[in-house]
This record gives sequence, structure tokens and C-alpha cells, in this order.
Amino acid sequence: MKLETPNLDNPFYQPAGNEVDVFEQAWKNRLPLLIKGPTGCGKTRFVAHMAARLGLPLYTVACHDDLTAADLVGRHLIGDGKTVWCDGPLTRAVREGGICYLDEVVEARKDTTVVLHPLADDRRILPIDRTGELLQAPPSFMLVVSYNPGYQNLLKGMKPSTRQRFVSLRFDFPAPAQEEAILIGETACAPDLARRLVGIAGALRALKDRDLEEAASTRLLIYAALLIKEGMDPVAACRSAIVESLTDDVETVEALMEVVAATFGR
Repeated sequence: MKLETPNLDNPFYQPAGNEVDVFEQAWKNRLPLLIKGPTGCGKTRFVAHMAARLGLPLYTVACHDDLTAADLVGRHLIGDGKTVWCDGPLTRAVREGGICYLDEVVEARKDTTVVLHPLADDRRILPIDRTGELLQAPPSFMLVVSYNPGYQNLLKGMKPSTRQRFVSLRFDFPAPAQEEAILIGETACAPDLARRLVGIAGALRALKDRDLEEAASTRLLIYAALLIKEGMDPVAACRSAIVESLTDDVETVEALMEVVAATFGR
């Protein structure tokens, strides 16, 4: 859990559609937002970009199985011989009128996410039972959550009563030209290198659900571009930054490396 202060140099983000407008309209109309899409497609970067664009503090929470409501709202701590209340990231975002972003929200227990309900409807309130406070969210506060639908199962999905409180955006990997622009914008790599890396990603993504559990993400392409820019051999960089991150199976690694080698003429 961390506070990310607005960056005057807005984090680079390449829009793929109308997501910027949807986010701004949701914020203006005090509506919570749900973003769903595969790992590494830009969900977290998009939220950081929009927080900077709107000049709002951003509190990011990486959700997990052990996340409790107290982790979000706050708890009493003992220090200097006395008990002191400490706000959690959700409470701090409400008090400051910022954005609270819950990444991979379906990883949190359902009894934890229920605390979001009064904030995610027209009440926009946060009851803090342990202090007796009832916080009214200011107009600038926004609740944003995200998850990867590919990881959903019967045990890890959003309750309908939670999902239907949100405006939703679906993210996917960018079109090739857009993804090349992202790589160039993020790494200042040569256009030819961006084209080759995006071509590799396209070939590997075609294998998803057959040989790979997860597709090659834009994030991994950025890692590879950065390594190559620093002088690493392109094939070795792609192996370390892309292929080895996708699978532990030795035979699958070698098969994927054939795609990489062919791309770089090896």
C-alpha cells in the first residue's frame, strides 16, 4: 500500500480508445470505475496517468487473500504508551479527496470488499466503526478497481452486488501500431526494434490458451526493449525479459525461442 503523489510530468500513456474520456466523465459524475483486462496491458499505468492528469493523490492497494477490511480502513496502533488510530489507504483517499485504486480486487476476500459498497453507490460514505466516524467522500474522491478476467473462477469473482456498482472499462493489448508507439514512448527505442518486439508478442499471444497460460504483455516488451537499448544481445534479452517470464517448461521455452530467433534473423 502506498501513496503516489501526482506527477507533474504525466506518466506516458498511449490511449487505445475512449478510456480517458470515460474515466474523466466517471470522475466528474462521482461514479466508481472498474477496469478489467489481461496482465500487463496498462491498467495500472492508465490509473497513474489519470491521477496525474487530474492532479489527484493516488493510493494504490495490491489486493491479496489476506487483505482485511482493517487494512483498507485503518486500525488502532499502540505507540509511546498510548493507542493511536491510523487511517488505512481507503480512508486517507476519502479524507484527501484522491483516488483509491484496488489492483486485482478479486484477490481480496468478499467480506473485505463489502466495505466498498457504501462508497460505490450514491451514498458515497465510509463508516468507520472503530472510531464512530461516518466520512462523506468529497466530490474529488474516486474509487477505481481492476482485475484480470483470465484468472476468474467460481471462488474468485466479483459479487454481482459489487460489480453493478461500477462503471466498467475493458482493456486489451493494443493494436500493433499503438503498441509500437508505446514501446517508443516508454523506452525511446528504434522503430524497427519496436516493430520486431511487437511481432514477437503477436506470435506468442496466438499461443495463449494452447501452450501458454498467460499472454506476452506490453510490460514484458518494454523490459526487453530497455535491455536491448543497454547493449544486451536481442535474442538473450527476449529470452530473459519475455520467454522465461511466460513459462517454466523447458521444451516450451525452446519453442518460443525459435520465434524470437527467426525475428532477429538467427
